[in-house]
Amino acid sequence: MQRGKRYIDSIKNHDPKKVYSLEEGIEKVKELSYSNFTGTLELHADVIVPKDKDAKSIKGTYTLPHSSGDTDVKIAVFCPKELEDEAKKAGADIVGLDKLTKDVKAGNIDFDVAIATPSVMPDIAVLGKELGPRGLMPNPKSGTVTDDLVETIKEYKHGKQNFACDESGVIHLKAGKLDINTEDLIENVHVCVKAIESALNKPYEQAFRRLHLAPTMGASVKIAYSRE
Repeated sequence: MQRGKRYIDSIKNHDPKKVYSLEEGIEKVKELSYSNFTGTLELHADVIVPKDKDAKSIKGTYTLPHSSGDTDVKIAVFCPKELEDEAKKAGADIVGLDKLTKDVKAGNIDFDVAIATPSVMPDIAVLGKELGPRGLMPNPKSGTVTDDLVETIKEYKHGKQNFACDESGVIHLKAGKLDINTEDLIENVHVCVKAIESALNKPYEQAFRRLHLAPTMGASVKIAYSRE
């Protein structure tokens, strides 16, 4: 793949084979970032998928302890008509059932998180093809199928995020904006790792093959992870 001049300039002093400590790696990612905007620290975990599991069935949620206040997440709620006002007051951006289902079927998916009450799940089962590949299908494991709409909407508005493993066995998470100080980003990464451990029900040493960090725009670095 042909790389742009800015990317090539950014890696002049970068050894892609070097393995960094977590603190060193975060500092290096900040150096490698070449975007005109404040980039995000991305965590890419190559995990060991249990033989009795499909990689795409590995899912979870996490909430970062430190953020830049970027909670501009758009939430859609599938619910009965009598709960629409409650969902709107709680902060949902799009609510409904029939029209929302038709919009999604037509490819109009203008939201970041989808939440549904258990009562409407049979009605939106037809949306698996549209929402599934995007990781947006409401799921009890991620807490997005719930009767407690108010609390769930509040959690996602305050930074709760979903993640899922891809077919190749890699999990991608956002660990915070690069303008956050390194000490706080380290805590964020620990939370991300713990969330993946929980999803796999195994400690880091048994759950991870490799761990990389990268900016939104820029090269990645290999991490020798440790909680110390």
